[in-house]
Amino acid sequence: MRRLGWVLLFAVAIPCVRAQQNEEAAIRAVIGEQSAAWNRGDLDAFMQAYEDSPETTFIGAQVRKGYRPILERYRTAYANREQMGTLTFSNLEVRLLPDAGGSVEYAIVTGNFHLDRTAMGEAKKNDGVFSLVWHKGAKGWRIILDHTS
Repeated sequence: MRRLGWVLLFAVAIPCVRAQQNEEAAIRAVIGEQSAAWNRGDLDAFMQAYEDSPETTFIGAQVRKGYRPILERYRTAYANREQMGTLTFSNLEVRLLPDAGGSVEYAIVTGNFHLDRTAMGEAKKNDGVFSLVWHKGAKGWRIILDHTS
């Protein structure tokens, strides 16, 4: 009987681990698409990683709420390719937040960013850290809260 218990445990645990690995890979893919969009100067495509909602929040020097205000902030701060530079992410850590039934609808991602820029104002940083809250909805994984400093 003990063997049967272990077999059942593994039969449930292995698909769960694979599902979580798939969710993490999906989030990492969106992050990869986001940096590629930034590096080609496409802010509209970069913003596709964010949930298009009035509740989406960006915390930086100020708190901005709503997809459109966040997009406008990026357009103002990064008006051209030189200001955007080249974006890289490192030290990414994805933490899935499963509910009691094991389903994953939310995740937290932390990491570092680095911008190589040819036209940088004195008040702008090239490096920083971020924490993101992701939500899995009808369009896949999207950022609902971005705290970048």
